[in-house]
Amino acid sequence: MTPPVRTARLAGLAYLYIIFAGLFAEIGVRGQLVSYTDPAGTAAKILASEMLYRAGFVAELLMTAADILVALCLYRILLVVDRHVSLAGLVFRLISAAIAGTKALFFLMPLILLHMDPQTSGFSAGELERLSVLSLRLHGQAYNISLVFFGFDCLIIGWLIWKSGFVPRLIGTGIVVAGVCYLVTSLMIFLTPALAASGWFMLLFVPCLIAEAALALWLTIRGINAEAWEKAAGAA
Repeated sequence: MTPPVRTARLAGLAYLYIIFAGLFAEIGVRGQLVSYTDPAGTAAKILASEMLYRAGFVAELLMTAADILVALCLYRILLVVDRHVSLAGLVFRLISAAIAGTKALFFLMPLILLHMDPQTSGFSAGELERLSVLSLRLHGQAYNISLVFFGFDCLIIGWLIWKSGFVPRLIGTGIVVAGVCYLVTSLMIFLTPALAASGWFMLLFVPCLIAEAALALWLTIRGINAEAWEKAAGAA
C-alpha cells in the first residue's frame, strides 16, 4: 500500500467517525434529551442521563480532532491537483473545525449550569434551566456558522476530486452539491429562520449525508488510484 493510499484510507476512517459521531450526538443525545421549549424537562432529562450527555460531548469534541485530521489528509492528497486551491480548502476546513471546537463549549455548559447551587450561584433553578437551553441554542447557531466555511471547503474539495482522476468524478460532483446545500441551509437559517424551520428545508441535508458517506466509504475501502495520483504528482 503506497503512502497516498494510506493517507486516503486514514482520511476515510476519520471521516466515517465524524459521520457516526455526529449522528450519535445529534440524534442519540440531543434528539432524545433536548427540548428547546421545555427548559425544566430538558434539565431533568440531562441530569437523569448525564453519562449519555457526557458521551455526546466527548464524541463531538473528538469530531473536531478527526476533522482536523481529514483536512490535513485531503490537503496532502489533493495538493498534486492544485496546491493553492487545496491550501484554500485546508484553511476553510480548519476554520470550520475551530468554530466546531468552540461550539462544544456550549454543549458542555448545561452540565456546568445544572450542577450549580441556586443558593450560591445568584440564579434560581428556573433561570439555570433556561440558561442551559440558551447555551444549547448557541451551540446550534455556532454549528450553522461553521457550516458556512465547511460549505466552501466542500465546493473546493469536490472540484479538486472531480479534476483529480484518482477518485470517481461522481463523488466529486456529490461533494460540490453538498457544499451548495450546506451554504444554502446555513445562510437561509440566518436570513429567513421561519422558512428554515420548515420540515422540507431539512431535506437539503440528505444529499450532504449521501455524498460525504460515499466519499468516506470510498477512501476507506478503495483509497485512491495510486497510479493516477503518481502521474498527477509528476506533472505538478
